[in-house]
Amino acid sequence: MTDPALTVLFMPESAYGPTNQCIGIGRILADRGHRVVFAAEASWRGRLTALGFEEDLVDLAPPAAPDPTGAEQDAGAFWKDFIRDTAPEFRKPTIDQLSTFIAPTLQALIDGAVYCEPALRAIIERVRPDVCVEDNVVAFPALMTAGAPFVRIVSCNPLEVKGPQIPPPFAGYPSDDQRDWPAYRAEYDRVLGPIWERFNAFVVEQGAPPLPPGEFIHSSSVANLYVYPRAIDYTDRRPLDGTWTRLQSSVRSTDTTYPMPEQVRNRPPGSRLIYLSLGSLGSADVELMRRLVDVLGRTPHTYIVSKGPQHDQYTLADNMVGAEFLPQVSIISEVDLVITHGGNNTTTEALHFGKPMIVLPLFWDQYDNAQRIHECDLGVRLSTYTFTDEEMFTALDRLLTGTDRQARLAAIAAEVQAARGTELAADVIERIGRTHRDAT
Repeated sequence: MTDPALTVLFMPESAYGPTNQCIGIGRILADRGHRVVFAAEASWRGRLTALGFEEDLVDLAPPAAPDPTGAEQDAGAFWKDFIRDTAPEFRKPTIDQLSTFIAPTLQALIDGAVYCEPALRAIIERVRPDVCVEDNVVAFPALMTAGAPFVRIVSCNPLEVKGPQIPPPFAGYPSDDQRDWPAYRAEYDRVLGPIWERFNAFVVEQGAPPLPPGEFIHSSSVANLYVYPRAIDYTDRRPLDGTWTRLQSSVRSTDTTYPMPEQVRNRPPGSRLIYLSLGSLGSADVELMRRLVDVLGRTPHTYIVSKGPQHDQYTLADNMVGAEFLPQVSIISEVDLVITHGGNNTTTEALHFGKPMIVLPLFWDQYDNAQRIHECDLGVRLSTYTFTDEEMFTALDRLLTGTDRQARLAAIAAEVQAARGTELAADVIERIGRTHRDAT
Protein backbone atom coordinates (compact mmCIF):
# COMPACT_ATOMS: atom_id res chain seq x y z
CA MET A 1 0.00 0.00 0.00
CA THR A 2 1.54 3.32 -1.09
CA ASP A 3 -0.89 5.67 0.69
CA PRO A 4 -0.30 6.37 4.40
CA ALA A 5 -2.06 3.97 6.73
CA LEU A 6 -5.39 5.05 8.18
CA THR A 7 -6.53 4.64 11.75
CA VAL A 8 -10.01 3.10 11.80
CA LEU A 9 -11.98 2.97 15.05
CA PHE A 10 -14.74 0.33 15.20
CA MET A 11 -17.47 0.45 17.83
CA PRO A 12 -19.75 -2.57 17.50
CA GLU A 13 -22.63 -3.59 19.69
CA SER A 14 -21.42 -6.16 22.21
CA ALA A 15 -23.45 -9.00 20.65
CA TYR A 16 -21.63 -11.58 18.53
CA GLY A 17 -23.35 -10.63 15.27
CA PRO A 18 -22.30 -6.97 15.03
CA THR A 19 -18.86 -7.62 16.53
CA ASN A 20 -18.16 -10.46 14.09
CA GLN A 21 -19.37 -8.20 11.30
CA CYS A 22 -16.77 -5.57 12.23
CA ILE A 23 -14.11 -8.23 12.71
CA GLY A 24 -14.57 -9.41 9.14
CA ILE A 25 -14.22 -5.91 7.71
CA GLY A 26 -11.45 -4.98 10.11
CA ARG A 27 -9.44 -8.01 9.02
CA ILE A 28 -9.45 -6.76 5.42
CA LEU A 29 -8.37 -3.28 6.51
CA ALA A 30 -5.60 -4.64 8.76
CA ASP A 31 -4.34 -6.85 5.94
CA ARG A 32 -4.11 -3.71 3.82
CA GLY A 33 -1.80 -2.16 6.39
CA HIS A 34 -4.23 0.05 8.28
CA ARG A 35 -4.37 0.46 12.04
CA VAL A 36 -7.62 -1.05 13.33
CA VAL A 37 -8.77 -0.26 16.86
CA PHE A 38 -11.84 -1.71 18.57
CA ALA A 39 -13.69 0.33 21.18
CA ALA A 40 -15.73 -2.75 22.00
CA GLU A 41 -17.38 -3.67 25.28
CA ALA A 42 -14.95 -4.85 27.95
CA SER A 43 -16.05 -8.51 27.93
CA TRP A 44 -14.28 -8.86 24.56
CA ARG A 45 -10.92 -8.26 26.22
CA GLY A 46 -8.17 -10.40 24.68
CA ARG A 47 -10.34 -11.85 21.93
CA LEU A 48 -9.72 -8.99 19.53
CA THR A 49 -5.98 -8.66 20.13
CA ALA A 50 -5.77 -12.38 19.38
CA LEU A 51 -7.04 -11.52 15.90
CA GLY A 52 -4.42 -8.82 15.40
CA PHE A 53 -6.44 -5.74 16.36
CA GLU A 54 -5.84 -3.10 18.99
CA GLU A 55 -8.28 -2.98 21.89
CA ASP A 56 -9.30 0.19 23.73
CA LEU A 57 -12.39 -1.11 25.44
CA VAL A 58 -15.30 0.44 27.31
CA ASP A 59 -17.60 -0.58 30.13
CA LEU A 60 -21.28 -0.11 29.33
CA ALA A 61 -22.26 -0.30 33.01
CA PRO A 62 -20.46 -0.04 36.35
CA PRO A 63 -18.21 -3.09 36.78
CA ALA A 64 -19.84 -5.81 38.85
CA ALA A 65 -18.58 -6.22 42.39
CA PRO A 66 -16.25 -9.22 42.76
CA ASP A 67 -17.69 -12.33 44.33
CA PRO A 68 -16.88 -12.18 48.08
CA THR A 69 -15.79 -15.82 47.98
CA GLY A 70 -13.36 -15.11 45.16
CA ALA A 71 -15.18 -17.46 42.79
CA GLU A 72 -15.52 -16.48 39.15
CA GLN A 73 -19.00 -16.16 37.68
CA ASP A 74 -20.13 -19.08 35.57
CA ALA A 75 -19.68 -18.04 31.94
CA GLY A 76 -23.20 -19.24 31.16
CA ALA A 77 -24.87 -17.59 34.17
CA PHE A 78 -25.86 -14.41 32.37
CA TRP A 79 -27.61 -16.24 29.53
CA LYS A 80 -29.21 -18.70 31.92
CA ASP A 81 -30.73 -15.87 33.95
CA PHE A 82 -31.67 -13.90 30.83
CA ILE A 83 -33.55 -16.78 29.27
CA ARG A 84 -35.25 -17.67 32.55
CA ASP A 85 -36.58 -14.13 32.89
CA THR A 86 -37.17 -13.28 29.24
CA ALA A 87 -38.18 -16.42 27.34
CA PRO A 88 -41.89 -16.01 28.18
CA GLU A 89 -41.85 -12.72 26.24
CA PHE A 90 -40.71 -14.52 23.08
CA ARG A 91 -44.00 -16.44 23.05
CA LYS A 92 -46.05 -13.23 22.77
CA PRO A 93 -47.17 -11.52 19.55
CA THR A 94 -44.58 -9.05 18.29
CA ILE A 95 -46.86 -6.06 18.97
CA ASP A 96 -46.88 -7.05 22.66
CA GLN A 97 -43.11 -7.50 22.68
CA LEU A 98 -42.72 -3.77 21.92
CA SER A 99 -43.40 -2.93 25.57
CA THR A 100 -42.12 -6.12 27.23
CA PHE A 101 -38.91 -6.73 25.27
CA ILE A 102 -38.06 -4.09 22.64
CA ALA A 103 -38.44 -1.08 24.96
CA PRO A 104 -36.37 -2.44 27.88
CA THR A 105 -33.73 -3.76 25.50
CA LEU A 106 -33.43 -0.38 23.78
CA GLN A 107 -33.31 1.36 27.16
CA ALA A 108 -30.49 -0.92 28.28
CA LEU A 109 -28.54 -0.12 25.12
CA ILE A 110 -29.15 3.59 25.66
CA ASP A 111 -28.04 3.34 29.29
CA GLY A 112 -24.79 1.81 28.03
CA ALA A 113 -24.25 4.62 25.53
CA VAL A 114 -24.83 7.24 28.21
CA TYR A 115 -22.57 5.52 30.72
CA CYS A 116 -19.60 5.10 28.37
CA GLU A 117 -19.72 8.56 26.75
CA PRO A 118 -16.84 10.04 28.83
CA ALA A 119 -14.69 6.93 28.31
CA LEU A 120 -15.39 6.91 24.58
CA ARG A 121 -14.38 10.56 24.28
CA ALA A 122 -11.09 9.69 26.00
CA ILE A 123 -10.53 6.78 23.59
CA ILE A 124 -11.08 9.04 20.60
CA GLU A 125 -8.60 11.53 22.02
CA ARG A 126 -6.00 8.76 22.42
CA VAL A 127 -6.64 6.96 19.13
CA ARG A 128 -7.22 10.02 16.91
CA PRO A 129 -9.12 8.04 14.25
CA ASP A 130 -9.33 8.97 10.59
CA VAL A 131 -12.77 7.38 10.44
CA CYS A 132 -15.22 6.07 13.06
CA VAL A 133 -17.34 3.01 12.23
CA GLU A 134 -20.35 2.04 14.32
CA ASP A 135 -22.47 -1.11 14.09
CA ASN A 136 -25.20 -0.62 16.65
CA VAL A 137 -28.84 0.39 16.95
CA VAL A 138 -28.30 3.40 19.24
CA ALA A 139 -26.14 6.50 18.83
CA PHE A 140 -22.89 7.19 20.63
CA PRO A 141 -22.57 10.99 20.49
CA ALA A 142 -18.78 10.92 20.86
CA LEU A 143 -18.54 9.26 17.44
CA MET A 144 -20.49 12.16 15.92
CA THR A 145 -18.26 14.80 17.50
CA ALA A 146 -14.91 13.10 16.95
CA GLY A 147 -13.72 15.41 14.18
CA ALA A 148 -13.54 12.39 11.85
CA PRO A 149 -16.15 11.06 9.40
CA PHE A 150 -18.72 8.64 10.77
CA VAL A 151 -19.70 5.44 8.91
CA ARG A 152 -22.79 3.52 9.97
CA ILE A 153 -23.19 -0.22 9.52
CA VAL A 154 -26.65 -1.80 9.66
CA SER A 155 -26.13 -5.48 10.37
CA CYS A 156 -29.78 -6.04 11.29
CA ASN A 157 -32.56 -6.60 8.78
CA PRO A 158 -32.79 -3.39 6.69
CA LEU A 159 -36.40 -2.75 7.74
CA GLU A 160 -34.52 -0.85 10.45
CA VAL A 161 -34.24 1.86 7.77
CA LYS A 162 -37.95 2.62 7.75
CA GLY A 163 -40.31 3.53 4.91
CA PRO A 164 -44.09 3.74 4.40
CA GLN A 165 -44.23 0.92 1.83
CA ILE A 166 -42.28 -1.67 3.83
CA PRO A 167 -43.35 -3.49 7.01
CA PRO A 168 -42.50 -1.91 10.37
CA PRO A 169 -39.35 -3.32 12.01
CA PHE A 170 -39.43 -6.16 14.56
CA ALA A 171 -43.00 -7.11 13.56
CA GLY A 172 -42.47 -10.02 11.18
CA TYR A 173 -45.45 -8.87 9.11
CA PRO A 174 -45.91 -9.82 5.44
CA SER A 175 -44.75 -7.33 2.81
CA ASP A 176 -47.95 -7.69 0.78
CA ASP A 177 -50.49 -7.39 3.59
CA GLN A 178 -50.61 -3.97 5.28
CA ARG A 179 -53.67 -4.54 7.45
CA ASP A 180 -51.75 -4.79 10.73
CA TRP A 181 -49.12 -2.14 9.98
CA PRO A 182 -50.96 0.98 11.29
CA ALA A 183 -51.79 -0.53 14.69
CA TYR A 184 -48.22 -1.75 15.14
CA ARG A 185 -46.73 1.63 14.15
CA ALA A 186 -49.06 3.42 16.56
CA GLU A 187 -48.02 1.12 19.41
CA TYR A 188 -44.34 1.55 18.42
CA ASP A 189 -44.68 5.33 18.71
CA ARG A 190 -46.62 5.11 21.98
CA VAL A 191 -44.15 2.79 23.67
CA LEU A 192 -40.86 4.10 22.30
CA GLY A 193 -41.70 7.80 21.92
CA PRO A 194 -40.87 8.81 25.50
CA ILE A 195 -37.60 6.83 25.39
CA TRP A 196 -36.65 8.61 22.17
CA GLU A 197 -37.37 12.05 23.66
CA ARG A 198 -35.10 11.46 26.66
CA PHE A 199 -32.30 9.99 24.56
CA ASN A 200 -32.49 12.73 21.95
CA ALA A 201 -32.11 15.34 24.69
CA PHE A 202 -28.94 13.58 25.88
CA VAL A 203 -27.53 13.34 22.35
CA VAL A 204 -28.04 17.06 21.74
CA GLU A 205 -26.62 17.90 25.16
CA GLN A 206 -23.39 16.11 24.16
CA GLY A 207 -23.04 18.34 21.10
CA ALA A 208 -24.20 15.82 18.47
CA PRO A 209 -26.94 16.56 15.91
CA PRO A 210 -30.53 15.79 16.94
CA LEU A 211 -31.72 12.30 16.17
CA PRO A 212 -34.20 11.96 13.30
CA PRO A 213 -37.77 11.71 14.66
CA GLY A 214 -38.37 8.24 16.05
CA GLU A 215 -34.85 7.03 15.25
CA PHE A 216 -32.28 6.04 17.87
CA ILE A 217 -29.19 6.39 15.69
CA HIS A 218 -28.06 8.83 13.02
CA SER A 219 -27.44 7.76 9.48
CA SER A 220 -24.13 8.95 8.10
CA SER A 221 -24.00 11.88 5.73
CA VAL A 222 -21.08 10.24 3.87
CA ALA A 223 -21.40 6.44 3.98
CA ASN A 224 -23.86 3.86 5.29
CA LEU A 225 -23.29 0.13 4.84
CA TYR A 226 -25.93 -2.56 5.19
CA VAL A 227 -25.79 -6.32 4.90
CA TYR A 228 -28.58 -7.96 2.90
CA PRO A 229 -28.64 -9.87 -0.39
CA ARG A 230 -30.20 -8.02 -3.32
CA ALA A 231 -32.53 -10.94 -4.04
CA ILE A 232 -34.47 -10.38 -0.80
CA ASP A 233 -33.89 -6.66 -0.31
CA TYR A 234 -36.71 -4.10 0.00
CA THR A 235 -35.25 -1.34 -2.19
CA ASP A 236 -37.97 -1.72 -4.83
CA ARG A 237 -40.40 -0.51 -2.13
CA ARG A 238 -38.01 1.77 -0.22
CA PRO A 239 -35.19 3.18 -2.39
CA LEU A 240 -32.08 4.38 -0.55
CA ASP A 241 -29.99 7.44 -1.40
CA GLY A 242 -26.43 7.41 -2.68
CA THR A 243 -24.83 7.26 0.75
CA TRP A 244 -26.02 3.64 1.15
CA THR A 245 -23.99 0.65 -0.03
CA ARG A 246 -25.44 -2.86 0.00
CA LEU A 247 -22.83 -5.44 0.94
CA GLN A 248 -24.99 -8.50 0.04
CA SER A 249 -23.08 -10.45 2.69
CA SER A 250 -20.12 -9.92 4.97
CA VAL A 251 -18.65 -13.35 5.59
CA ARG A 252 -15.58 -13.12 7.77
CA SER A 253 -12.36 -15.00 7.02
CA THR A 254 -11.36 -15.35 10.67
CA ASP A 255 -13.32 -18.53 11.47
CA THR A 256 -11.30 -21.68 11.95
CA THR A 257 -11.99 -24.71 9.80
CA TYR A 258 -14.27 -27.43 11.11
CA PRO A 259 -12.92 -30.98 10.89
CA MET A 260 -15.95 -33.10 10.08
CA PRO A 261 -16.40 -35.85 12.71
CA GLU A 262 -16.37 -39.43 11.51
CA GLN A 263 -20.08 -39.73 12.29
CA VAL A 264 -20.76 -36.93 9.78
CA ARG A 265 -18.38 -38.21 7.12
CA ASN A 266 -19.79 -41.75 7.38
CA ARG A 267 -23.49 -40.87 7.70
CA PRO A 268 -25.96 -43.33 6.15
CA PRO A 269 -26.75 -43.08 2.43
CA GLY A 270 -29.51 -40.55 1.82
CA SER A 271 -28.98 -38.82 5.17
CA ARG A 272 -28.69 -35.08 4.50
CA LEU A 273 -26.43 -32.85 6.58
CA ILE A 274 -28.15 -30.05 8.52
CA TYR A 275 -26.77 -27.29 10.75
CA LEU A 276 -28.83 -26.27 13.80
CA SER A 277 -28.05 -23.00 15.58
CA LEU A 278 -30.42 -20.74 17.49
CA GLY A 279 -27.70 -18.32 18.57
CA SER A 280 -26.52 -17.76 22.13
CA LEU A 281 -29.95 -16.78 23.40
CA GLY A 282 -32.07 -19.37 21.64
CA SER A 283 -29.73 -22.21 22.46
CA ALA A 284 -29.79 -21.16 26.12
CA ASP A 285 -33.47 -22.12 26.23
CA VAL A 286 -32.90 -25.71 27.31
CA GLU A 287 -36.51 -26.83 26.91
CA LEU A 288 -36.61 -25.51 23.35
CA MET A 289 -33.35 -27.24 22.48
CA ARG A 290 -34.57 -30.50 24.02
CA ARG A 291 -37.73 -30.30 21.92
CA LEU A 292 -35.71 -29.79 18.74
CA VAL A 293 -33.36 -32.63 19.62
CA ASP A 294 -36.34 -34.93 20.18
CA VAL A 295 -38.10 -34.02 16.92
CA LEU A 296 -35.02 -33.91 14.70
CA GLY A 297 -33.63 -37.04 16.32
CA ARG A 298 -36.54 -38.93 14.75
CA THR A 299 -35.55 -37.99 11.19
CA PRO A 300 -33.10 -39.84 8.92
CA HIS A 301 -30.78 -36.83 8.65
CA THR A 302 -27.50 -35.94 10.36
CA TYR A 303 -27.15 -32.73 12.38
CA ILE A 304 -24.31 -30.48 13.51
CA VAL A 305 -25.61 -28.59 16.56
CA SER A 306 -24.31 -25.36 18.05
CA LYS A 307 -25.21 -26.21 21.64
CA GLY A 308 -24.60 -22.81 23.25
CA PRO A 309 -24.05 -21.80 26.89
CA GLN A 310 -26.28 -24.52 28.36
CA HIS A 311 -24.48 -27.26 26.42
CA ASP A 312 -24.15 -29.47 29.48
CA GLN A 313 -27.88 -29.34 30.28
CA TYR A 314 -29.12 -31.52 27.42
CA THR A 315 -27.95 -34.52 25.41
CA LEU A 316 -27.89 -34.75 21.64
CA ALA A 317 -29.63 -37.54 19.76
CA ASP A 318 -27.67 -40.33 18.10
CA ASN A 319 -27.84 -38.61 14.69
CA MET A 320 -26.21 -35.43 16.03
CA VAL A 321 -22.79 -34.01 16.84
CA GLY A 322 -22.10 -30.63 18.37
CA ALA A 323 -20.29 -28.38 20.80
CA GLU A 324 -20.81 -25.22 22.82
CA PHE A 325 -19.15 -23.06 20.14
CA LEU A 326 -18.66 -23.90 16.47
CA PRO A 327 -17.01 -22.10 13.50
CA GLN A 328 -20.32 -21.36 11.82
CA VAL A 329 -19.08 -20.06 8.47
CA SER A 330 -16.98 -23.17 7.90
CA ILE A 331 -19.95 -25.41 8.65
CA ILE A 332 -22.68 -23.64 6.67
CA SER A 333 -20.68 -23.99 3.48
CA GLU A 334 -20.77 -27.80 3.86
CA VAL A 335 -24.38 -28.53 4.85
CA ASP A 336 -27.59 -29.02 2.89
CA LEU A 337 -29.90 -26.92 5.08
CA VAL A 338 -29.74 -24.51 8.02
CA ILE A 339 -32.15 -24.39 10.97
CA THR A 340 -31.75 -20.95 12.50
CA HIS A 341 -33.30 -18.30 14.74
CA GLY A 342 -33.05 -15.85 11.85
CA GLY A 343 -30.28 -13.57 13.07
CA ASN A 344 -29.09 -11.38 10.22
CA ASN A 345 -25.58 -12.85 10.15
CA THR A 346 -26.79 -16.43 9.92
CA THR A 347 -29.48 -15.52 7.38
CA THR A 348 -27.07 -13.75 5.04
CA GLU A 349 -24.36 -16.38 5.54
CA ALA A 350 -26.80 -19.14 4.57
CA LEU A 351 -27.70 -17.25 1.37
CA HIS A 352 -24.00 -16.56 0.74
CA PHE A 353 -23.60 -20.32 0.41
CA GLY A 354 -26.99 -20.98 -1.20
CA LYS A 355 -28.59 -22.92 1.66
CA PRO A 356 -32.34 -23.12 2.35
CA MET A 357 -33.48 -22.32 5.88
CA ILE A 358 -36.04 -23.30 8.48
CA VAL A 359 -36.39 -20.18 10.63
CA LEU A 360 -37.56 -20.22 14.26
CA PRO A 361 -37.53 -16.54 15.32
CA LEU A 362 -37.30 -15.37 18.91
CA PHE A 363 -36.99 -11.58 19.00
CA TRP A 364 -35.88 -8.33 17.32
CA ASP A 365 -35.31 -8.57 13.55
CA GLN A 366 -35.41 -12.37 13.56
CA TYR A 367 -39.15 -12.20 12.84
CA ASP A 368 -38.47 -9.93 9.86
CA ASN A 369 -35.84 -12.28 8.43
CA ALA A 370 -38.05 -15.32 9.03
CA GLN A 371 -40.95 -13.68 7.18
CA ARG A 372 -38.75 -12.46 4.32
CA ILE A 373 -37.18 -15.88 3.74
CA HIS A 374 -40.63 -17.49 3.87
CA GLU A 375 -42.33 -15.05 1.48
CA CYS A 376 -39.41 -15.28 -0.97
CA ASP A 377 -39.75 -19.11 -0.87
CA LEU A 378 -36.13 -19.61 0.15
CA GLY A 379 -37.11 -21.37 3.36
CA VAL A 380 -39.92 -21.97 5.82
CA ARG A 381 -40.91 -19.90 8.86
CA LEU A 382 -42.23 -21.99 11.75
CA SER A 383 -43.70 -20.93 15.06
CA THR A 384 -40.77 -21.37 17.42
CA TYR A 385 -42.67 -22.69 20.43
CA THR A 386 -45.80 -24.20 18.89
CA PHE A 387 -44.68 -25.93 15.69
CA THR A 388 -45.89 -29.49 15.39
CA ASP A 389 -43.71 -32.48 14.62
CA GLU A 390 -45.47 -32.85 11.30
CA GLU A 391 -44.81 -29.21 10.37
CA MET A 392 -41.09 -29.72 10.95
CA PHE A 393 -41.00 -32.99 9.00
CA THR A 394 -42.91 -31.40 6.10
CA ALA A 395 -40.59 -28.39 6.02
CA LEU A 396 -37.52 -30.63 5.94
CA ASP A 397 -38.92 -32.75 3.11
CA ARG A 398 -39.98 -29.72 1.09
CA LEU A 399 -36.66 -27.87 1.40
CA LEU A 400 -34.43 -30.89 0.81
CA THR A 401 -36.19 -31.89 -2.41
CA GLY A 402 -37.00 -30.09 -5.64
CA THR A 403 -34.59 -28.40 -8.01
CA ASP A 404 -36.19 -25.01 -8.72
CA ARG A 405 -35.53 -23.51 -5.30
CA GLN A 406 -32.04 -24.95 -5.21
CA ALA A 407 -31.28 -23.44 -8.61
CA ARG A 408 -32.44 -20.03 -7.38
CA LEU A 409 -30.35 -20.38 -4.23
CA ALA A 410 -27.29 -21.30 -6.28
CA ALA A 411 -27.78 -18.20 -8.44
CA ILE A 412 -28.17 -16.02 -5.33
CA ALA A 413 -25.00 -17.51 -3.84
CA ALA A 414 -23.03 -16.79 -7.00
CA GLU A 415 -24.18 -13.16 -7.03
CA VAL A 416 -23.59 -12.65 -3.30
CA GLN A 417 -20.11 -14.14 -3.34
CA ALA A 418 -19.13 -12.13 -6.41
CA ALA A 419 -20.01 -8.92 -4.52
CA ARG A 420 -17.17 -9.59 -2.02
CA GLY A 421 -18.97 -7.79 0.80
CA THR A 422 -16.13 -7.39 3.32
CA GLU A 423 -13.81 -6.03 0.63
CA LEU A 424 -16.46 -3.62 -0.60
CA ALA A 425 -17.00 -2.36 2.95
CA ALA A 426 -13.27 -1.90 3.41
CA ASP A 427 -13.12 0.01 0.11
CA VAL A 428 -15.82 2.42 1.28
CA ILE A 429 -14.18 2.99 4.67
CA GLU A 430 -10.78 3.57 3.01
CA ARG A 431 -12.28 6.07 0.59
CA ILE A 432 -14.01 8.01 3.33
CA GLY A 433 -10.91 8.07 5.53
CA ARG A 434 -8.60 9.18 2.74
CA THR A 435 -10.99 11.86 1.52
CA HIS A 436 -11.14 13.29 5.01
CA ARG A 437 -7.37 13.13 5.46
CA ASP A 438 -6.75 14.83 2.10
CA ALA A 439 -9.21 17.59 3.01
CA THR A 440 -7.43 18.31 6.27
